[in-house]
Amino acid sequence: MDNYHIHPLEPLRFPLVARFYKTYYPPGKPKKDEHIWVVDGPSGLCGAVRFQQRQNYQLLTGMLLHPHLRGSGLSHRLLDAVQPVLAHRPSFCLAFRPLTALYVQHGFSSVDTPALPEELAARYQSYCHSGKDLVAMQYAPKA
Repeated sequence: MDNYHIHPLEPLRFPLVARFYKTYYPPGKPKKDEHIWVVDGPSGLCGAVRFQQRQNYQLLTGMLLHPHLRGSGLSHRLLDAVQPVLAHRPSFCLAFRPLTALYVQHGFSSVDTPALPEELAARYQSYCHSGKDLVAMQYAPKA
């Protein structure tokens, strides 16, 4: 696992990230105004996580690893690497239920819908009503 480098995306590499999401998670379309961190490995881009910036918070979204690397521990390394980003301002994520334990290990905890910013609460409820099994979470590092 020492052959992997985690860092903020260089803007010129945005098309590679867009292609990566299109290949492995088509609903997760990155946008150029997002703060994106990537994982580079021996064969190139192999993971990414995006942060959508809002007025009073940010949303961690679209964390994605190449399917062959899932379960390798690389997602833990990625979440460790972005800790300063998460701590910079209030941070939330809408996690797929099977991934909640992963996020809890990295400082997130489940929150009730009323604890979410209004815009995010509406988005969360819409996703849940469409059948997605998500858990609303907020980053709250241990003191």
